[in-house]
Parts: sequence; C-alpha cells; structure tokens
Amino acid sequence: MSVWLLCVLWVIPSALGFYLPGLAPVNYCKAGETTKTCKSEITMYVNRLNTEQNALPYEYHHFDFCPTDESLSPVENLGQVVFGERIRPSPYKIEFMKNLTCEEACTKSYVGGTEETERKLQLLKKGMALNYQHHWIVDNMPVTWCYTLTDERNYCSIGFPMGCYSGETRSQDSPCDIDNSYNKLKTYYLFNHVDLVITYHSGAMEEWGSGFKENGGRIISVKVQPRSINHPGTGLDCTKNAPPLEISAENLGPKQKLDVKYSYSVHFIENNTIKWSSRWDYILESMPHTNIQWFSILNSLVIVLFLSGMVAMIMLRTLHKDIARYNQVYFQIESGEDAQEEFGWKLVHGDVFRPPRKGMLLSVFLGSGIQVFFMTLVTLAFACLGFLSPANRGALMTCAMVLFVCLGTTAGYISARMYKSFGGEKWKSNVLLTAMLSPGVVFSLFFVMNLIFWAKGSSAAVPFSTLVALLALWFGISVPLTFIGAYFGFRKRPLEHPVRTNQIPRQIPEQSFYTQAIPGVVMGGVLPFGCIFIQLFFILNSLWSSQMYYMFGFLFLVFLILIITCSETTILLCYFHLCAEDYHWWWRSFLTSGFTAFYLLIYCIHYFMTKLNIEDATSTFLYFGYTLIIVFLFFLLTGSIGFFACFWFVRKIYSVVKVD
Repeated sequence: MSVWLLCVLWVIPSALGFYLPGLAPVNYCKAGETTKTCKSEITMYVNRLNTEQNALPYEYHHFDFCPTDESLSPVENLGQVVFGERIRPSPYKIEFMKNLTCEEACTKSYVGGTEETERKLQLLKKGMALNYQHHWIVDNMPVTWCYTLTDERNYCSIGFPMGCYSGETRSQDSPCDIDNSYNKLKTYYLFNHVDLVITYHSGAMEEWGSGFKENGGRIISVKVQPRSINHPGTGLDCTKNAPPLEISAENLGPKQKLDVKYSYSVHFIENNTIKWSSRWDYILESMPHTNIQWFSILNSLVIVLFLSGMVAMIMLRTLHKDIARYNQVYFQIESGEDAQEEFGWKLVHGDVFRPPRKGMLLSVFLGSGIQVFFMTLVTLAFACLGFLSPANRGALMTCAMVLFVCLGTTAGYISARMYKSFGGEKWKSNVLLTAMLSPGVVFSLFFVMNLIFWAKGSSAAVPFSTLVALLALWFGISVPLTFIGAYFGFRKRPLEHPVRTNQIPRQIPEQSFYTQAIPGVVMGGVLPFGCIFIQLFFILNSLWSSQMYYMFGFLFLVFLILIITCSETTILLCYFHLCAEDYHWWWRSFLTSGFTAFYLLIYCIHYFMTKLNIEDATSTFLYFGYTLIIVFLFFLLTGSIGFFACFWFVRKIYSVVKVD
C-alpha cells in the first residue's frame, strides 16, 4: 500500500504543475496597474528548435540569437525532459496593452576571419537551410504562424522558421515564398524581426471578479509574422518596404563586418466574441488533413466493427454445432450405442494444454505485455478526460512512465502465474527476466540514442541526473514491485485446466498451407493493423512534424477496436489450427496478433520515405531507434491481447465438452 501511495505522490506534483485548460486562467491588466488578481508583464518563453529534415532538436541558445537569463527558466517535468523540451525565458519584453513598434532586442556582430564568427554564422546558415522552426510560448499557449495554403485554406502552425535559403533549386513550400523579395540565389534570409499580434478578451467584473481592473483581459491568441530586415546602421527600419537582410552563402571576407539587429513589434487586439476556454480551437481546427481524416477514421471503424461482428457470429454458430455434435457422441458411448469416432478439435484434448517450449520467455513477454496494456489503457483514459491535453506539456509522457513503473506488480504477478502453470520451477530467473528484459531493451536503445544526442549537442540529450532518476525509478520502484507481484503469483496454485494432458504427445498430421504456422501468423496481423493505420499518421505527425495530437477520444475508441480485432482474429485462427489437429497454439496465439507490430514497422518505413526529408545517417539512425522502441512495446501489447483471448477461448470450449 505504501508503494502505491509513493507512486500517487510522484504523479501529484506533475498534475499540479500545469492547469487544466479553462480552469486556471491568468488575468492581465494594463501596465502600472498590477494587483494581486492581475499582472501587467507578459512573459514569453522560447522552446527548442526542430525541423522535419533532421531528428536533432537544439536549444535556443545553440544558435547565436539574443541572450536570455536561463536562471529564470520554469521547472520542467519528467516528460518534458525526456522529450527534449527546453523552455527558456525570451529576450523580448512585453507588457499588457502596451503596443510596441520596432523595438530592438539586441545586436549581434560578426567579423570575417575569426574562427568564432565563422562557427556561429555556419550554425545559423545550417539552421536556415534545414528549415529549423522556432517554438515560442505565451500564457501557456503556442505562438502561431498563420498563413494561407495552396487550397486557400488558412493554416496556423505552432512553429515558424528561423530563416530561409534561396538556393539554385528551391524546395516546395519554402519559407522564402512568404515574400517575393527573398529571391536572390545562393542567399540566406535570417528572420530577425517578428510582428506579434496578441488578441485578448476583456471580461466584465461580474464575470471575472470584483477585484479585476477595467483595463485588463485574458490572452486568447498570440500570432507572429516573421520578417527579414536589413536595419540601417544608426537606427531601425521596420516598414514594409525595408530591404531584407541578405547573408551570402560564401564566408565573410577578412575584416568584413556583419551586424544583425533583432527587433520586434507588438500589437494588441481586443476580441470579446471568442471565449477564453475556446482559445485552442483555432489551432486544432486548422491542422492539415483533419477534415478529410474524420470521415476516413469513421469509415475504418465501421468496417472493422462489421468484420468483427461477422467473425463473432461465425465462431458462435460453428462452435455451437461442434459442441452439440461432440456431446451427442459422448452420450451415445455412455448408452452403449455405436458412435462415430472423435474428430476435429476434440481429438487434441489430451495435448492442448501441454506446456509450450520456451515457456519462460513466453511468460516474461506476457507479464510485460499486460504491463504495457494497462499503462496504455489508463493513460488514454486520463487523456480523454482532459488531464493530458496539449496545454499540459510533458504530462502525457510523465503519466505513461509513472504508470509503467507502478504496474511492475501486475507484470510480476502475471508472469509468475503463467510460468508456474507451464510447470516452471526456476522462479528466480523468471522474476529477474520480467523485471529486466523488456525495460532493459527499451532503456538500452534509449541510452544509445542519448549518447548520440550528447555527442551532437542536441537539446534532446537527457541530462545525467535525469538518467539517474530513471534508473532509480526502475531499480528502486519497478523492480521491487515486480518481485512483490511475483511473490503473490508463485504463492497461488497453478491454473487448473479443464482436461487432463496425456503423457505421450499426439502426432500432428501434415498441415495444409493456410493452417501452417508462418502463413497464419502473417495473415493474423492484417486486420488489427487495418483499424489503426489512419491514427498512426496523426501520431507520427505529432512525433516528427511538430503537430499537436488532440483526438484522444478517437484514439481510445481505436484502441478498444484494436483489442477486439486482435482477440477475434487470434481466436479464429486458433480454432482453425485446432480443427486441423495442431495443438501448438501457445506461441502461435501470441505471434499471430503480435505480428501487427511488423506491419507497424513497414508503415513507419513508408512514412520515413514519403513524408520526411531526412537524409543524414545520424537522423536516420535516431528515427529507426525510436521506431524500434515503439514497435517492440506494440509487439508485447498486441501479442498479450491475442494470447489471453485465445487462452480464455481454449479453456472455455474444452470445459463444455464431455471428455472421458
């Protein structure tokens, strides 16, 4: 009980660190009118910069932008650190309802012939060439860059480019397309000026409290328009006709000087038609492909439900006839009448519960699979309730990791119980493998990729202290909980099977093509994958294209459909194999639904080749490293679902048939 209390106390600070959207708004008032209920200073934060063309994100200070005071950085939760988010205060000073025109943030000077200058300029050029994106945050809202797509639909991106490169061949939808003046070949255009438009909602006193000032409000949205401006040497020029800042692809000449002035303008707009609680809508509604995919998701769910219903109906009708026929034969034998010989799946009743080969490994996979299953189920349930919304940065990852650690008891219990039912006696090896194998595979892959992030100076590199914290969670909480679960699992008696197992194994007849192991396993993963591949597109976009994932209701529904399809597909194929007198169903039931992970891997490869522009070897390795972690966990998840569905089915059908 104390261990579970510790897990709950670990989650509470993460939950309190962020407010739920609509429950804890921040009131702002005009400059000079700060009170206990409102404040005038608007703090803008800068997050890491990333791109679709490279898997290495970088912190804001990695590039030579205006310096910031990192001591004022907010505390990041575990999920943010693991995901590589690095939130820092920005150099831009903003006060509520105070419009600013062409304010200077800082000036950066570069002198040709110096090694430090060349290094900083090369980093800026590399970032612009790879289309690295800024991610800024105001009032826990992402600063958005809104523009019109080719189909004349307005799209608001949660990031905006740091600049663009006008090369000999310009890529499609290049950031240089936002202005016709960015057209000089072999030239970099650094977006050193931003026009910020802050929209606020000014509520009545009776709505927000009597202590609220009249000249105040709540921020609804912050939109940015980046520009490249070559400011004159003695002042600032932020007019629309100001010439762009051109940086040649060639290195600076000896003693050649380049001054880059960073500037910004702020304009406040009042809008009382949009409620504060609905301020996220304009971002989520403008996500690309969303309107098209709604119909596709519904269509996919209807098809999967229809197929699942047909499979269930066929199984029920066929099984009902089989059981009636077998019991009729049994009563004929009891009454002394001549009866037909046994046939079908009843023939293997003496071998169907014979322990499988490699029962130790199977039980370990089952324990870890159930651990992943409940982690996914509970996380999605919390996400559907709004606790893990996009406003709660890092909460989704934090919740998943803490649940995985706390569910070590479940993994130990299931693994020990199944291993004992298989007749296993090496309980120490079973417990150690359950606690170490699957988490060890995930942590090893994660650690190798973290070494690469460290070597490249990426913001995704997890600090050493966080690695120690993760190891402490693993060995200090998860491993002891696994031992506790295994202790109770081994204390239980082995599962009693409905029929006895013969001492001599029955010979398996020659199988037809579709009842052999490999074709059955390959076919088994098709239907479950069919119900998730559309959601995979959104999930991969969220992971690699900096798009927010918010359709947790649909994802939870698809997860339930995945459970149903994995279960019914495995049961159907298991029934065919038993009818063909092949009683080796233990591993086959796990691999049949677990093979869905192979199709997931194929889809990730397809996504990498068609949707991403990654070319360098390091980013490719990192992409497939994370993909292997996802595929491995998905293999454990789907395999365990199929196994326990088949396990329940086999026990059920042999418990209702009369056997001598």
